[in-house]
Amino acid sequence: MASTGGAAPGTYTPTPTKKTQRSSFFSDSDVDWLRPDGRGFHQCRPAFFRTGAVNSAAGSAYAEFGNTKVIVSVFGPRESKKAMVYSDVGRLNCNVSCTTFATPARGLGLDNKEFSSMLHKALEGAIMLETFPKTTVDVFALVLESGGSDLPVVISCASLALADAGIMMYDLVAGVSVSCLGRNLIIDPILEKESFQDGSLMITCMPSRYEVTQLSVTGEWSTAKLNEAMHLCLDACSKLDKIMRACLKEAASASLD
Repeated sequence: MASTGGAAPGTYTPTPTKKTQRSSFFSDSDVDWLRPDGRGFHQCRPAFFRTGAVNSAAGSAYAEFGNTKVIVSVFGPRESKKAMVYSDVGRLNCNVSCTTFATPARGLGLDNKEFSSMLHKALEGAIMLETFPKTTVDVFALVLESGGSDLPVVISCASLALADAGIMMYDLVAGVSVSCLGRNLIIDPILEKESFQDGSLMITCMPSRYEVTQLSVTGEWSTAKLNEAMHLCLDACSKLDKIMRACLKEAASASLD
């Protein structure tokens, strides 16, 4: 598919729940509650999507969230290898990799194997695998630049690429992560914040169906903080879904012109 113009970057910042007390974890000079990139703790980076980024693929998408840049290509459905056991449902193959220059420190990139497995788990429940039996769909994600919250961006971009390829899905999959620093929650953290977080939580879901496809938690969380973090992620996923759908609608309209 030829490259199509993406919509202007949109915001998917969750709706504030309640005003929290200032924590002594931050210095007294931090009166504006701003992060290094100018955002508040509960503000997400502008999200930009574009479909049809790779002409040779059945479907593709490009995503840019601040300094995090990802491109995903989808190939297939193709006939599964003969060595595979017969299955009346299709198979999903996911691979995540990063460029050598994706991170400031060369060679210290993401865990490709773990990210590939988590991408598969996040997408598998959203794809109608029974619509392409005995065949395989390949999803290749490449992190061009790692700016933080890479996996949620990869998952959201991959979902859009699958839709661009015409793969039957129950719903789009949107992903958002939250970092816990002291007693504060920071949504859509950048790379610098992720390096010294006390804990992290990532949710991927199908917003229209109110179904979570994957929940990943690291570190120690209180029940109250966990509930608050999940609420922030789900609210942001719902708003991110609207940006993703707007991108698909714009691409469809452009193809008719």
